[in-house]
Amino acid sequence: MAMKKIAIGGISTECSSYSPHYQKESDFVSLQGQELLDLVGFPFHDYEIKACPVFFNKSLPGGPIEARYFEQIKARFVVELETLGHLDGLLLLMHGAMYVDDIDDPEGEWIELARKVVGEDCIISLSYDLHGQLTDKIVGNIDAFAAFRTAPHIDINRTYHRAAQMLSDMLSGGQRMNVAWCPVPVLVSGEMSSTLAEPCRSIYAQLDEFDKSDGIVDCNLLVGYVWADTARATAAAVVTCTSKESGSMVCSQIAKLYWQSRHQLAFDMESGDIDSAMARLPQRFSIIADSGDNPTAGGVGDRADVLEAILRHGIGRALFAGIASESVYRELKKSREFVIGNGFGGGGPELRCLAKSVYFRNQCAIVSLQNVTLVVSKYRRPFHQLSDFTDLQINLDDYRLLVVKSGYLAPELQSLSAPSFMVLSDGAVNQDLRALTNNHRNRPSYPFQDLDEFAPKPSFGSKNYS
Repeated sequence: MAMKKIAIGGISTECSSYSPHYQKESDFVSLQGQELLDLVGFPFHDYEIKACPVFFNKSLPGGPIEARYFEQIKARFVVELETLGHLDGLLLLMHGAMYVDDIDDPEGEWIELARKVVGEDCIISLSYDLHGQLTDKIVGNIDAFAAFRTAPHIDINRTYHRAAQMLSDMLSGGQRMNVAWCPVPVLVSGEMSSTLAEPCRSIYAQLDEFDKSDGIVDCNLLVGYVWADTARATAAAVVTCTSKESGSMVCSQIAKLYWQSRHQLAFDMESGDIDSAMARLPQRFSIIADSGDNPTAGGVGDRADVLEAILRHGIGRALFAGIASESVYRELKKSREFVIGNGFGGGGPELRCLAKSVYFRNQCAIVSLQNVTLVVSKYRRPFHQLSDFTDLQINLDDYRLLVVKSGYLAPELQSLSAPSFMVLSDGAVNQDLRALTNNHRNRPSYPFQDLDEFAPKPSFGSKNYS
């Protein structure tokens, strides 16, 4: 068998349309060459496939992508595909929740343009985040689809392998596949649909069983991304299949499972307003998640609402990690006096503070003020790994309270088995979904509205290869 040639690449981010922080080129990290091949980690050579890495640009979630950057990077991707010449396959690594002003379907534009370059005979396999959105344009231009099945996401590498395996199987003589999808009029936050809690734990556990059905290759449920006010925002069942009849049937079954569970979708941890969190603090070590300003969901990461409450309530031995502000980071190099909050335009209170001491490490200022330790990061970033604290020479055993900007807790913080509370705070990823501006989402859609009946209507997308 002659060696087949594929390309690998894509773009991945999550964009809150409620965020003032526009993402530009400097917000993205570009993986290329062997680094990109290592990320996918699939043994293409075993299938006599030559994998050509293009680039995979990814960013910390934030606000909309600047239109100029999106057009530039999309055009560059096309040029690099064209440079590779004839391709038998294309493995696209995407997220699915991009938002660009005045572009209804950014991923759809990207994928449709890629299809026009590589041609109808090229096999395209797409990897996605389960918080992504699909459209008929996307589905009609791909041959295989695989999305994360865990939230928090602990199966990223496995998902890349699923997408790569389907691509390799087709290129090795297997039957060409189809993708069926069915929108479900439900749109909740990731914190209401964690796969560690019911009902999603059971629903996602069933996907492996659906995979074993005749004519079915890979089954998925997309929760969607709720903080982008766009018509394509929706949950969806997605099935890669060799039998369209079987694909439609299973797609409908998965869609019904999620629909019928919509009223059970709820936060996987105790939650409430800021003052409720302060009132319920135990005497032993606990964790507060500042959900409305969570940068890993699209929040800005610069709000000081929770810090203000901690200082107002006189909570001691508290570690706040952290608040993003490049201006404060630089000011602390010169002075112990600073104003924290709203450093990148995210809103909220601005607090005048006096540092008792400060030291700098890893582009963070670790500030002691009153009985609170505050981490001020030069750039937007989360603090979700235990190494994030040890790298800053911070010992969590020294504290009664840890505050992080997060929704559901990352696995390493969950491993601490500490009492936790999610603050339903203000910000670009506010969990008060019914209060969100809702000008463009399809209606009716739960929980914004509700409807009594839902009849699944699977589709195999719309193709445009001209």
